[in-house]
Amino acid sequence: METLASEGLELSAEQEAQLRKAEEEIIQKEILPVITDNIEPSLNQVQRELVLVVDYVPGRPLKVSLSRKRNIDEILTDAVEIKPDPIVTHRSNGPQKAKKEDIAPKTLLRVTMPDGTVIEKAKAKDTFVAVICRIGIERVRPLGLKFCKVPIISNTRDAKYGKAQVPVDGGWLILTHSSTNDKKKQLDKIAKALKIKMKVEIV
Repeated sequence: METLASEGLELSAEQEAQLRKAEEEIIQKEILPVITDNIEPSLNQVQRELVLVVDYVPGRPLKVSLSRKRNIDEILTDAVEIKPDPIVTHRSNGPQKAKKEDIAPKTLLRVTMPDGTVIEKAKAKDTFVAVICRIGIERVRPLGLKFCKVPIISNTRDAKYGKAQVPVDGGWLILTHSSTNDKKKQLDKIAKALKIKMKVEIV
């Protein structure tokens, strides 16, 4: 193709057919097995039907769009592009060891939802994650909340705080790298922005 393009020539019908056949074989033999082995297990977490539309243009970043429609004509107008969050660059100050007197005592979170349900896990981070999932990723994510420049809800594993990103259904990651007090502030912001009358307490 590159040779023909450099000479200003077009593919013949026979060459076009051969090229199409070769591309289909690559997809069938190399790409589909990768999807089956690596992507399908992750999709098992999603309980509703969906269609993923992959837009591949050589030399450009891959675009993936999601649609709940099953009819191809509806998909083309319904698909929503899913973009990976940008990679955050962090300054490195070298390893730092916290002084013993600087380590705060362990505290927990207790959240009372509007219907009276109390969410209180053995660890503050688990309560934080449970409350966000209870409210709904699709409602919290658009708020664009960040901590240490990293989105609270992300689809990209951060290079520095990746270990503190808890995976949840749908392939999302919830950042728990914050103090209990900061987690309370984040939940209070979410409650205020979404007008949810929930009570967040540090215990």
